[in-house]
Amino acid sequence: MSEDLKHECGVAALYWLNPSNDDEKTDDDFENVAALMPAMLLDLQNRGQLASGYSAYNPNQEQIINTTKDLGGVTEAFRMSHQGKHKSIISENAGIAAIGHTRYATSGEDDVRYAQPFERQHGRLWKWFAMAFNGNLANYTALRERLLSKRGYHFTLNIDTEIIMHTLAYQLRGERKPDLVKVMKALSNDFDGAYNIAFLDALGRMVVSRDPLGLRPMCWGQKGRLFAAANESTALVNLGITDVHHLEPGEMLLVENGQLSKMRYTKPVPKKRCFFEWVYFSNVASEIDGQSVYKTRADTGRLLAEKEDKIIDKDSIVVPVPDTAKAAADAFAYHLNIPCMEGIIRNRYVGRTFIQPKTMRTASAKSKYTPLASVLSGKRIFLVEDSVVRSLTMRTLVKQLRELGNAAEIHLRVACPPIIAPCFYGIDMSTLNELFAPKHIPARYNGTLDEKTLKKMADDLEVDSLRYLNVSDLGPSLNCDNDTLCLGCVTGKHPTTWGKKLMREARKHPDAIGRMYG
Repeated sequence: MSEDLKHECGVAALYWLNPSNDDEKTDDDFENVAALMPAMLLDLQNRGQLASGYSAYNPNQEQIINTTKDLGGVTEAFRMSHQGKHKSIISENAGIAAIGHTRYATSGEDDVRYAQPFERQHGRLWKWFAMAFNGNLANYTALRERLLSKRGYHFTLNIDTEIIMHTLAYQLRGERKPDLVKVMKALSNDFDGAYNIAFLDALGRMVVSRDPLGLRPMCWGQKGRLFAAANESTALVNLGITDVHHLEPGEMLLVENGQLSKMRYTKPVPKKRCFFEWVYFSNVASEIDGQSVYKTRADTGRLLAEKEDKIIDKDSIVVPVPDTAKAAADAFAYHLNIPCMEGIIRNRYVGRTFIQPKTMRTASAKSKYTPLASVLSGKRIFLVEDSVVRSLTMRTLVKQLRELGNAAEIHLRVACPPIIAPCFYGIDMSTLNELFAPKHIPARYNGTLDEKTLKKMADDLEVDSLRYLNVSDLGPSLNCDNDTLCLGCVTGKHPTTWGKKLMREARKHPDAIGRMYG
């Protein structure tokens, strides 16, 4: 995506389970599976690059739960955390269980305090825990105000992870360790939004849960005694786990006494999975709920090709916007029988431009791509992109294609419907006024744009023509019904009570950011 749209984060979990028969245990049964966590987090790096960390459980040491985290990508964060130390992170954070996290924050705080997992120490073992989550609580503000209304409450961070930690701590109160299924049920009664949670306490109990609507993906699997869970199936496959399962919305995995079980913690409700996970965020090699991310993107390209009405001749080429539009562009080109060529090279060393001030974004956009005049000159280009959000980078790219690439024509094809509303469930979709499409969308928009509107939008972007997928195309490309998807950002109709409320507020105050995301 040319916009570098950002996702909330990624979570992972590992556990060396007890054998099914206690007689099989040996004195040297400790297996340091926590050493596998950095590699797992590398497979989730596409979901967050601002900070990384993990918490390990080791019942054989005084520090039963040990957390390490720092700013930067996985290799950067763990190297910075241990500069000048002789012991490696593997020996320092050994454990038979671990939870991990990669973070991106739309609020842009370059502050290690915001890095996850969060750890809460306590003398009672079930009250000493670490937790990590991905998603966003749409009712964050109300939850925060409710807690602050109680006597003696104080928050040090502007982040919903802190709200979840305090709510968990409250549910773990008392003289007896609580049932973790009941704890997760209580959370679901309070929370509105997307919240996949990984939880690990000093008793060695672990929970991995998927939010009741299934907005964010979660998968799991086993290889012998090794249990693993993550947002991305590639993180499991690269561990050698071949039988990958997809956690259903409202389900949780529980490890207690070294044994794994799966159960529901809420009553089933209609699924509302984020279609953007397939279209953009997830690794192209992953599967979500059994549906291939690659195949979905290829199908969006095929659907775009079926709608094509422009002249195709020997001077026509398809050019993908690197990197996530590649599968759609390949399929688009295949079905139209024209070449797909790498006419744009992405500069992978520009850095994290999304946290730069607005005054620097234009310069960063210019340095992000290099058009290849040898490929583009004199060509009728079908430029395939997975979505257009703010349009700043797209406008800059189009100008470069004309001036540096000497393109004859540019026809923009977007493998997604227009983004017409912010997301309140963990994706950086900007304020309403920053989005490109809403200023052009007619009041009676029903998911399909007429030619007059498309012409106005194309003129605004300075391309020769523009075409999007229709909202009705999403279900077929994902091999499911639209009713099972969250389409809030392309319809303005969000699936939760607080999502609807925040959308009403966004329409009243289109320049305002509803809240800082964590």
